[in-house]
Amino acid sequence: MPSTLIGVYDIDYSAVALPNEAGWAAHVTIHGPSSNPMHRNTVFPEQRVLPEQNFATRQEAEQAALRIAAEMLPPSQRTDEK
Repeated sequence: MPSTLIGVYDIDYSAVALPNEAGWAAHVTIHGPSSNPMHRNTVFPEQRVLPEQNFATRQEAEQAALRIAAEMLPPSQRTDEK
């Protein structure tokens, strides 16, 4: 599962093959800061985003998931991609 750090948030994003039809679904998990490096503070548990959309490729679904995750973050964190 690809991940990236945007501001203080660790974003896990993925594409999941749809079982009953052709295409891919976009999934996101967002983890916030934690005082314990061995514990991830999940602020948005893994779930499908853009449920009304099916994507033709894995890459399209992953890009959409990352875009939606960035939009969900507080505005002060959105421009601080690392």
